[in-house]
Formats: sequence, C-alpha cells, structure tokens
Amino acid sequence: MVKHIILWTLRPELSETEKQSVKAGIKAGLEGLVGRVPGLVDVKVTIDGRLASSNADVMLDSTLESEEALKGYAQHPDHLAVANTKVRPYTVSRACLDFEI
Repeated sequence: MVKHIILWTLRPELSETEKQSVKAGIKAGLEGLVGRVPGLVDVKVTIDGRLASSNADVMLDSTLESEEALKGYAQHPDHLAVANTKVRPYTVSRACLDFEI
C-alpha cells in the first residue's frame, strides 16, 4: 500500500467566497475518483478546520494499492480532468509526500 499526500496553496487573489467554492470543487472531484481509478483505495480531502499556523489551504490524503497504482492514477484521464479543471488553475504551490505503508 502507498500513501499519496498533497498540500496545495490557493491563489492569493481569490476571494474567500471563491476559495470556499474552489476547495469544495477539489474535494468533490478528487473524492469522486474512488471506484473510477484502478488501485485507488481511499481519498480524503481536508478543506475545513485550517488553523492560522497552517501554510497550505487543502490537503489530499489518499491510499493506493501500490506504487504502480500511483503511477496509473497520475496518468488516469479522470484524475487529469480533475487536476486540470479543479486544482491547477486555482493553486500556486504543491507539496507531495509519497510513501509505503
């Protein structure tokens, strides 16, 4: 099993209303991939409860069956559609940590 953790920072020019809408879209899009992407076991997207000490706005915490499944997820058309329409246009930074569990 592999954990795939991503932290994103949203574009600072977005209003608070826009940020809430973007975060909801990211959450719905990514969590909706379970059952559609082979090897993707679980996805949790955290968008609420952020403390002032945080330096990221959104967290993806996903579990995949293997490193090969992670590579397939990265190239899967459904994942790319979410990334290209709901994530990349609205973020300025991304940090990733992948590890075996």
